[in-house]
Amino acid sequence: MKNTISKILLGTSLLFVGVSCDKKLDIEPFQEIDASNSFETDEDIQSAVVGAYSLLGSGSLYGCNLVMLPELQAGENYLNWNGTFASFREVRNKTMTAINTEATRTWRAAYQTINVANTILANIDKVKDEDLKATLEGEAYMIRGVLYFELARMYGNPIQSGENGLAVPVVLTPTTSKEDLSKNPARDNVGKVYNQAIDDLKKAITLLPEDNGTRGDVFSAMAFLSRVYLQKGDYANAYTVANAIIENGNFALSPSVTAVFRNKNTQESLFEIQQNLQNNAGTGNDGLVTFFAGLPASSSNTSVGYDSYQQVVGRRDANVNVNFYNLYSSQDKRRNELFYLGRSSRRYSGKYVDFGQNFVIMRIAEVYLIRAESAFRTGKTDIALADVNKIRVRAGLDALTNVTIDDILLERRLELAYEGLRVHDIKRLKGTTGTFTWNDTKLVYPIPQREMDTNKSLVQNDGY
Repeated sequence: MKNTISKILLGTSLLFVGVSCDKKLDIEPFQEIDASNSFETDEDIQSAVVGAYSLLGSGSLYGCNLVMLPELQAGENYLNWNGTFASFREVRNKTMTAINTEATRTWRAAYQTINVANTILANIDKVKDEDLKATLEGEAYMIRGVLYFELARMYGNPIQSGENGLAVPVVLTPTTSKEDLSKNPARDNVGKVYNQAIDDLKKAITLLPEDNGTRGDVFSAMAFLSRVYLQKGDYANAYTVANAIIENGNFALSPSVTAVFRNKNTQESLFEIQQNLQNNAGTGNDGLVTFFAGLPASSSNTSVGYDSYQQVVGRRDANVNVNFYNLYSSQDKRRNELFYLGRSSRRYSGKYVDFGQNFVIMRIAEVYLIRAESAFRTGKTDIALADVNKIRVRAGLDALTNVTIDDILLERRLELAYEGLRVHDIKRLKGTTGTFTWNDTKLVYPIPQREMDTNKSLVQNDGY
């Protein structure tokens, strides 16, 4: 980062703490907090942070549901579902009930991970090394803030309907006893949950180092914050944060449209879920590759970046709708290199093809598009044009000489397809998917029935 940059104006000043953590953590993760064992050492808290990342990458969260469900839910003319899992079909068809498995497991996993983050924050003063303490605390705030944002836009009313609509309970202290479990927090309004996510991410920015290896760093937190501001329609702040990332981070678009998905932790990536062939969200009949891929055994698929496959990969459940595929021009490298004809003669996304690959959650291409849209909406059309052209030229398309908001939104739709943004963009832009308008109750997830049964303070969403 440039030495002259020490803060970003986000209504309040956010100071970047230029610390680094040289310690390489080689420890066993806690995926659940055992209330009978208090945290006593640095290693206990480090293990909990590793456990939080592990939960974040599970199929219930970014390993599948936080990415695939928003794509399925707005799948009309976009993404087909041909799988046998009824719970995913209900999401695609907007026929969920309060016992939908995906709505239930995502809620549970999110609050389990939030509880790990809360436990870390409650015990953070036990870490004596100040640099390590700041990093671990920042990671906990980032993870908690990101998950409250995801919960708000899944289970809450769209913020475009106003900030007083119900969202989810905000819980900021760890649950460690039966007495804690007996508390029945009510749902907070969507404005409060968004504000909590923003506050957590701002705190993370003040604490995280610029380089944290393969884990969340200051730029990861900033990228998520820019996404929150865009979803909220706060274009001034979305521009400020996205611009700071682009101007001060060491990020760049990969030369090819496939590179960020075929290689791990590239210069294009700001945050990704770390996986390998032994530890991933897919080989247990779950995960993005399992559902998105439809590659046959021993077939040539150079279009997705591999010479051949020696085994069947994917269940071929989620396949690309031909109407969406046809939005790409014949010259577009994304059309020619990021889609392929696979099993059952259907077309599939080439973004998820290898069980050992990392899942890219935030990348600089999205940040450019956030800045482009926010710049256009705040009168900086020259910056908007330049950013859109960066994406277009990388895709093999001619640069535009002028830009409209429709140009920007189309480029966003084509570039970020199947990366977990589809239904959220429809809501924030007040669009439609099929016959469902942006504020239809069926585009909001039900509060899981098991939560309703145990917490009588909860109120169910309309339509369930």
